Amino acid sequence: MRVWQAAFAPPAAELSPQPADLVLVFGSFDIFDGTDLVARLASAFPGAVIAGCSTAGEIAGDAVLDGSCTVTAIRFDRGGDAVAVEADIASADDSQQAGEMLGEALAARPGLSGVLLFARGVGVNGSALIDGLSSRLPAGLPVSGGLAGDGGAFVRTLVLGPSGVSDSRAVAVGLYGGSLHLGLGSVGGWEPFGPARKVTKAVGNLLLQLDGEPALNVYKRYLADYARELPASGLLFPFELLNGNHDSVGLIRTILGIDEAAGGLILAGTVEEGFFLRLMHASTDGLVDGAEQAGAIAAAGAGEAAGDRLALLVSCVGRKLVMGDRVEEEVQAVADRMGPGTVLAGFYSYGEIGPMRDLVDCRLHNQTMTVALLTER
Repeated sequence: MRVWQAAFAPPAAELSPQPADLVLVFGSFDIFDGTDLVARLASAFPGAVIAGCSTAGEIAGDAVLDGSCTVTAIRFDRGGDAVAVEADIASADDSQQAGEMLGEALAARPGLSGVLLFARGVGVNGSALIDGLSSRLPAGLPVSGGLAGDGGAFVRTLVLGPSGVSDSRAVAVGLYGGSLHLGLGSVGGWEPFGPARKVTKAVGNLLLQLDGEPALNVYKRYLADYARELPASGLLFPFELLNGNHDSVGLIRTILGIDEAAGGLILAGTVEEGFFLRLMHASTDGLVDGAEQAGAIAAAGAGEAAGDRLALLVSCVGRKLVMGDRVEEEVQAVADRMGPGTVLAGFYSYGEIGPMRDLVDCRLHNQTMTVALLTER
């Protein structure tokens, strides 16, 4: 496998033509919303599968960029192949069906070894999308990727796929061939505080009651002065999902918005009645440690690779806000865990896709660093 990478900001330099099977593109909303990005990519990488999304920050090497575009081209040397399929998501209610359509299309072709999924970051139920996808794929198949961003605006996001750029679509890239291996790691690094509270009323990703009390009232009481900054401050204080024994199930849920009329919180993923939630906070050191763990888990068992390796990093915009000027430290921590010949690419997202704790099946995460290490053996 050979990997080539470029990063640019407007005015963009010309992309040199490169032989490639798969091209991953992550960039700012303004660049994706431009008129010539698709044409320039098609000209530089004829015949390649091209996929990606707008971001809340781009990752290239061990650096974090803003307002730029990163282009990572991969050429397989040992029979590996990539195929992209896409599905429309007009509203969040379409998420489950869209995931099922993507999964069916990918599974119809033999030799599937992994999936990279990129989807709109607003107006989507990310949990339902991934549940639908996984329901049509072989059990335990590695799936990674994330939900698109638009800086920190949470207004309109863009996804790039076979049909070009869209604000209402998901694209899934199937990786085929026994030589390809996708190793995954997903870790948060957040610390819980306060008591566990039972979810007594929830509809999809709308959390309405905790312990019989309007969820928004509970959340505001704990946030104190930060409550005036909702929903933006919700990125700094996510929920940890617990089972009936108050044990963590390895999922975190970010607050994306509030419903004042219903007294509810709009979460980035679904929660179920009967489970428990506990507030979380973080320090930069804790998040960096979590990123390092994710890198180590993804690298474990990678084995000897033929040529270059690609580490796809998808981290949450909430982590970026917490770490501020020190955000590159989490990317550098992952880089330290990667072997020689590893190219790092990725983005800051509105939701990350990776395995749950101690389980192989993948789910939607919030507030994690998720690493997918792609190698050709």
